[in-house]
Amino acid sequence: MSYDLFGNLDSDQPVGSLGDAREEGAPLAVRMRPRSLDEIVGQRHLLGPGSPLRRLVAGQAMSVFLWGPPGVGKTTLASIVSRESGARFVEISAVSAGVKEIRAELEAARRALHQGQPTVLFIDEVHRFSKTQQDALLPAVENRLVTLIAATTENPSFSVIAPLLSRSLLLRLKPLDDDDIAGLVDRALADERGLAGAVALEPATRQELVRMAQGDARRALTYLEEAAASAISLDAQTVTPEILSAAVDRATLRYDRDGDQHYDVISAFIKSVRGSDVDAALHYLARMLEAGEDPRFIARRLVISASEDVGLAAANVLPTCVAAAQAVQLIGMPEARITLAHATVVAASAPKSNAAYLAIGRAIADVQAGKGAQVPMHLRDGSVKASRQAGFGQGYKYAHDYPHHVVAQQYLPDDLVGTRYYEPTDNGAERAVAERLDAVRHILDGARRSARGADSDRVAPSGEEGGDDGRR
Repeated sequence: MSYDLFGNLDSDQPVGSLGDAREEGAPLAVRMRPRSLDEIVGQRHLLGPGSPLRRLVAGQAMSVFLWGPPGVGKTTLASIVSRESGARFVEISAVSAGVKEIRAELEAARRALHQGQPTVLFIDEVHRFSKTQQDALLPAVENRLVTLIAATTENPSFSVIAPLLSRSLLLRLKPLDDDDIAGLVDRALADERGLAGAVALEPATRQELVRMAQGDARRALTYLEEAAASAISLDAQTVTPEILSAAVDRATLRYDRDGDQHYDVISAFIKSVRGSDVDAALHYLARMLEAGEDPRFIARRLVISASEDVGLAAANVLPTCVAAAQAVQLIGMPEARITLAHATVVAASAPKSNAAYLAIGRAIADVQAGKGAQVPMHLRDGSVKASRQAGFGQGYKYAHDYPHHVVAQQYLPDDLVGTRYYEPTDNGAERAVAERLDAVRHILDGARRSARGADSDRVAPSGEEGGDDGRR
């Protein structure tokens, strides 16, 4: 029996071998992998009677996407479906598999199906598949040649092609809560597949272990395994907080090297960029690159940070990060590390503002709350004769005909007049934006201070309304 880099069973193992993970040397997280849906920790919203997972286990052919953070049981669920449905289990990693490998597995699944053996095809990190690779799966999914179970930590709506997603169910897995992790730790301490009572945890140690796991079952069991080994080597029967702390340092190094701390390190990277610590940002960038992280993923996060954390305080950072993302696509590694370092230094050293990020959040909150009456009549499209006759576009003032290209008139719906979503900071170039915006808002507010239509400002000639010159 063999295991892959992350402690998962080798995809070539027969279905029945999933229960043999108790053999000496297997990681604790593998030995404690649930053998049935009833042993699953958390995900109660997906495990009720008649749920898709229950129907999958019962042998109903369907394809599903499991979307959730690391360590919540995506691979385990696929294994259980295979085991309990009697299907052969084939695992493909999107990191290493190409179209050739996909087609070979699908052909093997076709031969097995002719012999009465269905196949569960599990694809880990499916968001890393290219469009061509995803297209290769379509016929097999549509014709139910395989039961596709695809796992992803990213929103499939952005990373999976629509035809494939529309032929599958999307199931969202939630992070495990503290009670789930605590129950899993207690089970691992007592279960014969786990530590079988070899050590105990002090209450404070148990609480600290649950906190450090942050909803990740694999992380909790990895830390517990290291701590238990340390206690045993010290001839201690109880794991103290001090033993746990020392053990976690060792486990973290292994975790990083295997790529399991993918989200922790990217989180530290972005927070270092946000906090303007250039050196810390470069450190976490180096850790990700050395661990084999997809440079395109790093580039995408930099692009997001350029708008979320830098914004108009240094508007040039966004095009720099977009250019870096494009360059990474063009040149690849190892040279892409230079481009990523360039963009990282630019973003981390720039003045910061999250004003635009907060502004869209406030605007969306109002829309979701049902605020925002009808569009004011003078702003409506008057390009069609019937619309003009109904008064659409009448009284609209063409801003370019006025001093500074700004004119006092109402733009927001009636129930939102005077609302302020965007509040610029005094950081970097946004200081100038704030000064101009104050002046503009003072002019626009004149529409509220004056009676509608009472001012002497010129309006666009009626013959221009509804034209094609951009004045609608």
